Amino acid sequence: MKHTVIYIDGMTCINCQSRIWNVLKLRPEITGITVSYEYSRAEFDYDPKKIRMKEIVKMIEDLGYQVIPAEQFRRKQLRQAAAEIFAIALLFVILQRFGILNHLAPDSLAETGMGYGMLFVIGLITSVHCIAMCGGINLSQTLQKQEANAEEISRSMFRNTFSYNMGRVVSYTVIGGFLGAVGGLAGIGDSLQASTVFQGSLKLLAGIIMVVMGVNMLGIFPGLRKLRIHIPFPGGKSLWKKRTPFLVGLCNGFMPCGPLQSMEIVALASGSWVAGAFSMFCFSLGTVPLMLGFGSIFSALGKKFTRQILKTGAILVVVMGLAMMSQGSVLSGLESRSGEKVAAEADNVQNDDQTDVAVEKDGVQYVSSTLCSGWYPDITVKAGEPVKWEINVPEGSINGCNYRMILQDFGMDHTFENGENVIEFIPEKEGVYTYSCWMGMITGTIYVTGK
Repeated sequence: MKHTVIYIDGMTCINCQSRIWNVLKLRPEITGITVSYEYSRAEFDYDPKKIRMKEIVKMIEDLGYQVIPAEQFRRKQLRQAAAEIFAIALLFVILQRFGILNHLAPDSLAETGMGYGMLFVIGLITSVHCIAMCGGINLSQTLQKQEANAEEISRSMFRNTFSYNMGRVVSYTVIGGFLGAVGGLAGIGDSLQASTVFQGSLKLLAGIIMVVMGVNMLGIFPGLRKLRIHIPFPGGKSLWKKRTPFLVGLCNGFMPCGPLQSMEIVALASGSWVAGAFSMFCFSLGTVPLMLGFGSIFSALGKKFTRQILKTGAILVVVMGLAMMSQGSVLSGLESRSGEKVAAEADNVQNDDQTDVAVEKDGVQYVSSTLCSGWYPDITVKAGEPVKWEINVPEGSINGCNYRMILQDFGMDHTFENGENVIEFIPEKEGVYTYSCWMGMITGTIYVTGK
């Protein structure tokens, strides 16, 4: 027997590890099999007289992976990691700079942690991960029965896969409603400050989960692949003995899945069973198109091109996760700072042309600003004196993202209307305070200087 270690490119989740182990186990000439998703390698003993290494490599590559020599694998990993990190950074900067996410928010939204349009798009993007995690289950339900002719096979395949995906949509929606109700019972929405901090914290956590999941799919940091959240699958093996596509789809809602878990956190943060259910409904609808056409798409594109699509999807998942983390940090107040150093920073921006500076009259600070569709104004005021902030809102400048402004550090919010809007507050401490729209996508800064 000969002992060998091979490196495998293209492993994106724990399911890849199982697939490779199962195919190698089919051959009695291969023993002592260990497959590591964390380090993208397989270790085993084989009998060269009964099976050649080329045959073993072909068995693995027929699954859609690529076997690479150790040194070449390490060099390729470094090149890929550098390219992927650059792509992630570039896309994130573009996303934030041009406010692309803002355009996914319709004009009327329930006050959840993000727009329903964004949830649908996240579903579309993360559906490539659904293929990696649940593609085998999807195909097993699609090909359950052998019909008499090609027309019946085609109808049966569509009927089964449609039923399976509808089961997923129903499951996700019900779970979202339940979590939203739990969030409401937990007191989300009882007070502005507590609600915003809690929603921001959960959104930050959801973003972290998405980033870790996307990075794991890319394999940039192998050590992170040890971080996996496992959720027990209800019913165990006994449930699968009497399965139907719809029932299996229902059970999919309880499977360990990074994007799903992050969206469940969003549903919880909504604090409403209606908003929670609709949030998960929009997300689940986004995952349906690619899953419906998975079999035909996979065959048409080929395994190599499909692997590139998975990598592209993983990059987009990381970028969306970073955007969620950024929004969560704003809503939870992590970007606001106070103290002597930041007070000095606030003093330095008073002459900035981009900042609206307060004018004092009769003991009141008056600030005049204009609302724009894609950004909020920065203002400079003094600590300890009342502020009367007059914001002019031109016709057509209000959208589904900027219509509600959260001043987290001052415990207040404001819903804009066309015309003149007045916001009054008293800044107690010097510092630099970040405020945002209700989704955390658009931000502005309030610089509070010394008296």
